[in-house]
Amino acid sequence: MLPETASALPRLILASTSAYRRELLGRLKLPFDTARPEVDETPLPGEDAQATSLRLAIAKARAIGERSPNALVIGSDQVATLDGRQIGKPGSHDRALAQLQSMRGRDVLFHTAVALHDTRSDSVQHAIVSTAVRFRDLPDAELDAYLRIEQPYDCAGSAKSEGLGVALIERMTSDDPTALVGLPLITVVSMLRAAGYPFFGAAA
Repeated sequence: MLPETASALPRLILASTSAYRRELLGRLKLPFDTARPEVDETPLPGEDAQATSLRLAIAKARAIGERSPNALVIGSDQVATLDGRQIGKPGSHDRALAQLQSMRGRDVLFHTAVALHDTRSDSVQHAIVSTAVRFRDLPDAELDAYLRIEQPYDCAGSAKSEGLGVALIERMTSDDPTALVGLPLITVVSMLRAAGYPFFGAAA
């Protein structure tokens, strides 16, 4: 429950309609709304993965914040890289299989950026959390079977670590375990506290 001063609190908005990010933010037991930001996610020429993810996270938060007074807007974006090359969402079975084949037995970096736009002051907090993932060296038949079961065609890297995709992973290293799913909650909590948003019924 929020304190009695809840009516004076800024509205909390997740600038995403992703079911994965919505589930993650819901773990904080805070009331929030979701909104779809209309942002072109195409990387800019010569832009590295971290710069892309951060630019898009900020753009998403600002896109919703522009029409949301008295709000804290959370934007997030994730870019995966293999050998420095960006890996996008596959969108189809064949492209997903090709991604998994290229990543097996190798390390992939997932850069997850998050931004918190405080529309009361027009200020933006932002951070990037990187996760190193080593994929198992699995045969084509197993990779194909996984894709047909979970169909992760909307996920960069073609694997849902929060689901059966964890069976493809040999190990991972990150400062924020939820970053790989798409929203680094430890970082989000730090940002909300810095903005004065209450947790556990008391002022942060």
